[in-house]
Amino acid sequence: MSSERIYYFDNNATTQVDPAVREAMMPFLTESYGNPSSMHSFGGNVEKNIERAREQVAALLGAEPTEVIFTSCGTESDNAAILSAIETNPLKRHIVTSKVEHPAVYEYADYCEHKGCRVTRLPVDAEGLLHVDEFRQALSDATAVASIMYANNETGVVFPVEELAQIAREKGILFHTDAVQAVGKIPLNMKTSAVDMLSLSGHKLHAPKGVGALYVRKGTRFAPFIIGGHQERGRRAGTENVASIVALGKACEIAKQFIDEENTRVKKLRDLLETGLVRACSDTMVNGSREHRLPNTTNISFKFVEGEAILLHFNELGICASSGSACTSGSLEPSRILRSMGIPYSAAHGAVRFSLSRYNTEEEVRYVIAQVPPIIENLRRISPFNENNVYTIK
Repeated sequence: MSSERIYYFDNNATTQVDPAVREAMMPFLTESYGNPSSMHSFGGNVEKNIERAREQVAALLGAEPTEVIFTSCGTESDNAAILSAIETNPLKRHIVTSKVEHPAVYEYADYCEHKGCRVTRLPVDAEGLLHVDEFRQALSDATAVASIMYANNETGVVFPVEELAQIAREKGILFHTDAVQAVGKIPLNMKTSAVDMLSLSGHKLHAPKGVGALYVRKGTRFAPFIIGGHQERGRRAGTENVASIVALGKACEIAKQFIDEENTRVKKLRDLLETGLVRACSDTMVNGSREHRLPNTTNISFKFVEGEAILLHFNELGICASSGSACTSGSLEPSRILRSMGIPYSAAHGAVRFSLSRYNTEEEVRYVIAQVPPIIENLRRISPFNENNVYTIK
């Protein structure tokens, strides 16, 4: 990376740790090192901080502290939720999910299918939206769980999770949502929701990597994913990652304070970036619904250009973003999410996701708007796509 300054627009991949979060966790990496399961007060004081963090996470979700289980990440939370639903409903071997889930759900559903479950993967339309009627029709008496993400990690599209969860409840079916991208960006209230289980990850909301949580509604039967000690009320064994749990709690407390800013200032910056790039670059398209999406995310396709090439040029300028394609064995394979939406190959190959946070500034946005057009223009001169959208090896 040639640029000394970093212009970070990849917050759906991970976020910087908030300084206040870092400060909150430091004592538990130094002097407060007791085991929270110990009988002595040195460990007992540590346990109190874990319970304080549980309260902070619950407050952001609009849940009860006892409904929060600490995990290592969003992937573990997703896996644990689906596995529990199957384990506690042994006579039901059907899973309903979507074609655009994060791999933590998509690949785990594949795993369950190999183990004998039947999986229904619902399609999305050209805007990345899932149709409620198709969800309703997919449910049956054999369905153990429906797992639909709250917001898509690539496009930011927000699904009608509350309505879907209510439909599942009326049919007596457990409903899980991967809300990793939604928590801290849009308001959630589990007290008024029909969602039974919800996953979140710390490093998506300015906490460190390696910590997450799973919300499990009170009264929902739960089969532990990790078995051993009594930690997390017997729902997730293993000595707690105290420093990171405390950090997650603090991050959730801060996120609750910044929800309005996410949906005002950050959203305006996102719109400024999106409008500026679309106006400055010909043959562009915004992927996904512009109405139903996260306030921080835009996925823009620069047609007839390879996304990987765009990112390489970004890297030289200190711009961090994500591509919608990955180079495998010498051939470009577009994003599964964009393919599911029916995005043309010439556009899907050149998709770039920009995801903002409260740390982004207007100066940074305008820098990106100024730098991107010449990059796209130069790349199109050597583009391997022809006028018929056919990729040719050069």
